[in-house]
Amino acid sequence: MLGKWEIDRGPQYLAYDFWWHLGYDTLITSEWGTPNMVESGVDPDLLLKGKYGHALHVWDLRRRRHVQTLDLGAEQQMALELRPAHDPGRAYGFVGVVVSLKDLSSSIWIWHRDNGKWAIQKVIEIPAEPADLDALPPLLKGFKAVPPLVTDINLSLDDRFLYISCWGTGEFRQYDVSDPFHPKLTGSVHLGGIVRRGAHPKNPSARLNGGPQMVEVSRDGRRIYFTNSLYSPWDVQFYPDGIHSWLVKLDAKPEGGLEFDPRFFLEFKDLRSHQVRLEGGDASSDSYCYS
Repeated sequence: MLGKWEIDRGPQYLAYDFWWHLGYDTLITSEWGTPNMVESGVDPDLLLKGKYGHALHVWDLRRRRHVQTLDLGAEQQMALELRPAHDPGRAYGFVGVVVSLKDLSSSIWIWHRDNGKWAIQKVIEIPAEPADLDALPPLLKGFKAVPPLVTDINLSLDDRFLYISCWGTGEFRQYDVSDPFHPKLTGSVHLGGIVRRGAHPKNPSARLNGGPQMVEVSRDGRRIYFTNSLYSPWDVQFYPDGIHSWLVKLDAKPEGGLEFDPRFFLEFKDLRSHQVRLEGGDASSDSYCYS
């Protein structure tokens, strides 16, 4: 390590993900928290005070300088995964927000160019689900609901479909984002979840814990994989009975829609499966300089 990348960081303090628009000499970064805000699990006091990340930062990639802050508002807590359009001529991308302090919903926002500057707006909102108090972990009992907890998103290589992992409710969603400002829900499946505990077709009687988490999309857009572990201290808070880790595969239809591959259910037992990478390239590893 030779030193920090940025020459002028401006007001940026919190950080998490980063991606770029190479054709625009622009870097985008998101926010989660400092290590002591996340390493022992979510801190309820910090969360309710809106202290976790809620902004994106725009950087001059060539000059390594901060140029703009896109603040979503303090009620939007934990702006995590960034997924820009793969086409380098398209100046937009999506970010997932874990939870809103207003109503426990999760949301997806689009950043984009607007009259020579960058702007951001909400394009998807996923509501919390009411739940029986006895079925909730201690952290959520006071809310009487299960938040979606969007922890990962992914954009297909042709920039047509956006995939969203709702780690809290156990739902996995597919949206057609051909018009990125007006997404259309085209597919949904459930697996695991804090309360729902949805089963896999391979073993319909087994109630699963954890939920859709890190997601990966094949280059051809036909195969979707996701795992169920977020981060061990957070796993314990939201799934106190422990995470029994697994990896699954979905088949995506070219016109939209999702189905489980009934034969593909890989269990890791005491190991925690987190990130998926596909040999030869995948939708969140590939970046392009030219259309």
